[in-house]
Order: sequence, then structure tokens, then C-alpha cells
Amino acid sequence: MDIVREIALKALYKIDKEEAYVNIALDEIIKENKRKLEDRDIGFVSEIVYGVTTWKLTIDEIIKKYSKLRIKKISPWILNILRMGIYQIVFLDKVPKSAAVNESVNLAKRYGHKASSNFVNAILRKIDKKDYQTFFEIENPIERISKTTSMPIWIVKELLKENDIEKVEEICKASNLKPKVEIRINRLKTNIQQLENLLKERNIVFQEGKFEDFLILEKTKNIEKLDLFEQGYFTIQDEGAGLIAKILNPKPNEIILDACSSPGGKTSYMAELMNNKGEIIAWDLHPHRVKLVEETAKRLGIHIIKTECQDATIYREEYKEKFDKILLDVPCLGIGVLKRKPDIKWKRKPEDIEEIAKIQENILKTCSKYLKPKGQLVYATCSIFSEENDKIIDKFLEKNTDFTYSKIDIPNLEKNVEKMNKIQLYQNEETDGFFMCKLQKK
Repeated sequence: MDIVREIALKALYKIDKEEAYVNIALDEIIKENKRKLEDRDIGFVSEIVYGVTTWKLTIDEIIKKYSKLRIKKISPWILNILRMGIYQIVFLDKVPKSAAVNESVNLAKRYGHKASSNFVNAILRKIDKKDYQTFFEIENPIERISKTTSMPIWIVKELLKENDIEKVEEICKASNLKPKVEIRINRLKTNIQQLENLLKERNIVFQEGKFEDFLILEKTKNIEKLDLFEQGYFTIQDEGAGLIAKILNPKPNEIILDACSSPGGKTSYMAELMNNKGEIIAWDLHPHRVKLVEETAKRLGIHIIKTECQDATIYREEYKEKFDKILLDVPCLGIGVLKRKPDIKWKRKPEDIEEIAKIQENILKTCSKYLKPKGQLVYATCSIFSEENDKIIDKFLEKNTDFTYSKIDIPNLEKNVEKMNKIQLYQNEETDGFFMCKLQKK
């Protein structure tokens, strides 16, 4: 029995049946089987789990083509064995088809019965890379994009409200790219030259990012176990996420609120930009998420972050006009970060947009009251739907005439700026999808 594929199967079952997040399910299953796995095995388990989760819709369409049983009638174990087999045959060039079929059949014998293994064997032997290519021949553009990029139709339709069909296809394709590992230098402990030298000493290949303070690592595994990470020399962060903290332009000795701070990437970047001088009040709704912010600050040697377990929608009089600047990286549907969290597209539903938009409006309305006159506020999401972005800001400015746009002045952004005073980044090879807007209180 192939232990590596069996571990991947258990992770996929956990994601399906317990609705576990893909990264959490994967981390737990790898920790449980640490002694049985080498580094390359961990890479293969991750490849299969993330690959199957990313391409689930497309893979299921291929299963429907060959299976007389409806998807819902297939045992969850056998269904995921089929998905794993098809992913290896169609999307992985490094795995011979014979190996993918034989190992899938062996798994089916263990997690099903003889009829199950025969069923898996019969379907997988018919599968070919051409099964995927046929989806490109679909005439209906929405259905074609959905099946060729494994994107739910409702998301494709939502994106079409604001973009033409070519742009939507580009966004959906980019959502399936493998994300790069990007790191942010901790300027409190090191500088760019020193960190680059330290990475070279460890034979870690990198290139400079688009923005200062960022490097892109190549072919690096278990980055969080690297001594430089543990010593707080850097943080793992997408450049687009870092940009959100940067446009707020926090200065030393300012008092800043980060109302939705966990896990602390943007919070800690602000502290670094402030040279660890001043005060950042960092909120989150859940105690375990507040702890993540505290752990990040401790590792990076930051002492100006003060955490509180707080609901950002509930007004607190003692904070009225207290802060020089406020960061609102509000909860969102997360459609801009599907490269890193592919399970999001299977968990979200169209009706979630209205529900999350109400929360976003409430946070902005409440927290804006904490800003000093002439203070600045950044509203941001990792979403690409206008209902969570432009429309929230437009509605807020209509009702709050004491607020106005504040100019965003960041070099190297010209091609990505969609609207004046607002930045909409769509996922591509360089970054995830983000929206950010800067407001000023008159």
C-alpha cells in the first residue's frame, strides 16, 4: 500500500466530510504521519491535496462522463480515490498512468470492496489528458470557463458583472496558478543585503520582489522551519497584502488601530514601518486568532502591538477619535486568494455576498468613528467582487460627508490601478487579488 497516497486520501476525506480547511487538514495529517514521510513525500501529499481541491469541479465532470453512478451515490472514500487518480493522470506529467491506476485500485480495495476496486479500475483506464481538452470546445463561454478552470458558475457570472469575458477567463485561470513563496524582510532585525547573504549561505534561491522589503523564494519547502524564520528575520507575506499596510503609511509614534488583525502580517509590517515606536491596538473576534498576532509580534521582536479580543462591529465610546490611522482589512469572501485557499470556492455561495457586505459596512461605519480629524483610514479586502469593495466605499461616502478619498502614492502600480484613489489587484503570476482604498477624515 502506498502510504503517501493514503495520507493524501485521508486529508481529502477530512476536507470533504468535516468541511476542514485544506491547509489545516493537510498540516494535521502531515504532523500525525511525520515519521513515515520524507520531505519529497510531504511535497507529493501537498501536490495531490491542493491539486484535487483546486480542480474538483473539472475532475467531477470527467467522472460523470464515464460513471453510470451519480457522484452523490459514490462512497466519499471511492470518490476521492477517483479524483486523486484522475488528477495524477490528467494534470501531473511526472506520474505514469499505470502507477496512478494501480495505486488507486489498491486504495479502493482497502477503503471499499471488490466491486469498488473494479469500478475505479474501469473508469481510470479510460481516462486520458484529452478528457480535459474537450472542455475547451464548449460553445457557451460561461460553461467553458467554469469547466476549464474549475470555477463555480456563480463566481464566473459574478465576475462578468464588472469585467468582459476575456478578463474573467484570465482571472479564473490565474486562480489555479501555484502561488509563489514571498517573504517580507523584518527591518527591525536585518536589512535587505544581510538577509540576501544569509539566504545564499543556505543555498536558497530568490529574486527581488516588485516592492521594497519583499523577496520571492524559489523551490523552498518547510520555510517556517528555517532558522531565519524562527529568529524573526522575515515573515511570509504576499506583496499585495503587504501593500495594504504600506499605503496606510504608518509613522513612528502614531496611535493606530488594526481592527481585523489576525494572523498579524499587516499589523507587524506597520510596526516595522513605525520602527517599533508608537502604539498599535490589534483586534480580532476570536481568542485563538488574537494569540496568532501575539506570537507573530514576539517572533519579530515587536513590542508596540497591544491585542484585544474585540468585535469590530460593536461601538466603544472610549475609542472615539483616538486613532491617527486605522486599518480595516475586513472579513470577505476571499475570492482573490484562491491560489492559496482553493477550498474557498466550494464553501462560498452567492447569498454569502449580501451577508458579508453587511458585516463590512458595519465595521467601516463603526470604526470610522474612532478616527481623529485629519486622520486616515484604509479599507481593504482579499476579494474581487465590487459588492465587497467599491460599493461599500460609495455607500459609506454618501452617508459620511466628513470623509473623502486620500491619494494613494505607491510607485510601480500604474498598470494595476483601476480607479482613482482605489486599487484593485486581480490575481496573476505576481500577486493575489486585493482591493484597497484610502480615506481621510476632514
